[in-house]
Amino acid sequence: MRVAMIGTGYVGLVSGACFADFGHVVTCIDKDPRKISRLLAGEIPIFEPGLDDLVARNVREGRLSFTLDGAQAIKDADAVFIAVGTPTRRGDGHADLSYVYAAAEEIAGLIDGFTVVVTKSTVPVGTGDEVEAIIKRVNPEAQFAVVSNPEFLREGAAIEDFKRPDRVVIGAEDERAQAVMRELYRPLSLNETPIVFTGRRTSELIKYAANAFLAMKITFINEMADLCEKVGADVQQVAKGIGLDKRIGSKFLNAGPGYGGSCFPKDTIALVKTAADYGAPTRLIETTVEVNSARKKAMADKVAAVLGTEDLAGKTVGVLGVTFKPNTDDMRDAPSLDILPALQARGAKVQAFDPEGRHEAEALLPGVTFVSGPYEAADKADVLLLLTEWDQFRALDLDRLKGLLAAPVIVDLRNVYKPHEMVRHGFTYASVGRGA
Repeated sequence: MRVAMIGTGYVGLVSGACFADFGHVVTCIDKDPRKISRLLAGEIPIFEPGLDDLVARNVREGRLSFTLDGAQAIKDADAVFIAVGTPTRRGDGHADLSYVYAAAEEIAGLIDGFTVVVTKSTVPVGTGDEVEAIIKRVNPEAQFAVVSNPEFLREGAAIEDFKRPDRVVIGAEDERAQAVMRELYRPLSLNETPIVFTGRRTSELIKYAANAFLAMKITFINEMADLCEKVGADVQQVAKGIGLDKRIGSKFLNAGPGYGGSCFPKDTIALVKTAADYGAPTRLIETTVEVNSARKKAMADKVAAVLGTEDLAGKTVGVLGVTFKPNTDDMRDAPSLDILPALQARGAKVQAFDPEGRHEAEALLPGVTFVSGPYEAADKADVLLLLTEWDQFRALDLDRLKGLLAAPVIVDLRNVYKPHEMVRHGFTYASVGRGA
């Protein structure tokens, strides 16, 4: 099938490359000349394991292309995907749908013959109705159907998630559109992937509900971690004990500094706003948003408490990892964006290392000195703060660290190391929800 993918951000690029790998002919379209130039030159503008090889192979085999002018690709397409950003709108917290609606207007004037217009971007309930209205207004003669097909890609594992998903959700009432979507995802039938067909509005809400539930799960275990610290319990054992219950499950029960990333922060806020507009407030999600925001800010207090002083003037904090999670260069709403400025505000000098996030982080974290490796981050630091659990931080040479640090103090916000082992090596060690 012929696919036009509008937007070459995280979702659009991964989805486009994976559809091409299924055997479809995909054209990825973007308005950003720099992004398209880099893609045409074989450069991938985001870090996602395996994506560079996947893109290169499908470009080489003629199934994947990139362009600034998508007119012909949209005209020829069986399905046009809208995969543009929906950031939080300044001022009111709603999702900014201006890019989605601009794409709908562009599509309306170009489609030729029956075309399925697929909203891949994460959008509030009712957005598909508005996209349909825009296309009808711009081109009353257009033959089309608007479908919701939310993405459930985890950064760092996106290709695997696309090719071997838990489920594919498709919101489509039109039978012709359902047939097109079945054909697009037919390669997944080998894996017996459940394809869930729903109404369009239901599909839109499924995406928000899923992210909000996972965000609540993270926030729940973080609150349990705080309680564990007070009563002398171990949050990792609590998580294991409840996670073995199949009704709860073990995933997203890792205590830490709070969730961040491209989805959970903006999607929980957007769901709260949408629910309030419809007079059905989501109190649990409202509280989740508030608790998570406060938690990220409170992590600087944890570092200060370990050092035994509120005033960090003259102190150096070494930092391991600044991206919101490992295996990505994404800095959107990363806990580091709250924690490191808070440490700087107390007078601390911050030196940090991240395997992939430096390019994005330097502009977002002014005054932070970025170094070339984990041991350089520890050099002459008064405390080492483990903030993102990259694999290369999991088996550091503890004796070497101890020799480099000005004082043998480690604050591990991801519970990578075992407290008793750190104490045995002579460290003052603090983690999340566990005793020493």
